Amino acid sequence: MGMSPEAVKQKELEFEVASSPALTMGEFHNRAHFWGRLTIWIAILISVSLPLYLSFVLGYHPGWGPIIAGYTAYAALVGFAWIIEPVSYYPSLGISGTYISFLTGNISNMCLPSSAAAQNAINAEPGTKKGELAATLGIAAASLVNIAILIPIILSGSFIVSLIPEPVQEVFTFIVPAIFGGILAQFAVKKPSYAVIAIILGITVNLAPITILLKAFLTIALTITICMYMEKWKEAKS
Repeated sequence: MGMSPEAVKQKELEFEVASSPALTMGEFHNRAHFWGRLTIWIAILISVSLPLYLSFVLGYHPGWGPIIAGYTAYAALVGFAWIIEPVSYYPSLGISGTYISFLTGNISNMCLPSSAAAQNAINAEPGTKKGELAATLGIAAASLVNIAILIPIILSGSFIVSLIPEPVQEVFTFIVPAIFGGILAQFAVKKPSYAVIAIILGITVNLAPITILLKAFLTIALTITICMYMEKWKEAKS
């Protein structure tokens, strides 16, 4: 008996996929770097276009003194995150996921949990090729859903917030800690010793008389360093 038209099309599609050259991870990373840098530079140009227009076209430039003072104050407050966040998030997000996350924002409360959920769904380890692809797809899907939800909220956000009772609004401050707690529990199942080290170091550093600007940096740096030495010690022992 002859094959149906649908079966013939399916066979042709399978042949095209099998005969087409596969995209290697190196080529995937090259494309990720190209499009990631391009889109981020476009976002930067769009972001600075309005202040430049207001300053040099409409004549509302406040002077370089206030600009430098404001930048210095802001950099002193969150400047450490410009280095810590890309380094600490990269193992879970991967190259392409990092570009998408820093372009869309909401890394800690959307992109990172989405990445972890996607990797956990297919049992992919962070830092592997499979884990990076899962993270990219999870972050991309979350970003699209986020945009679809944000558009109506932005257009009617103040009205929606006014309908939420004040006791519920006070709970919003605990959303980010709750998300990080959930992520910690998810990874603690796989690496309990790492979770214990991170909790002990986090409590110790936060109780120590250290400036708040260094607490996050020290906690992350010490946790990564100790866990790396533990892995090397296990390899040497085995």
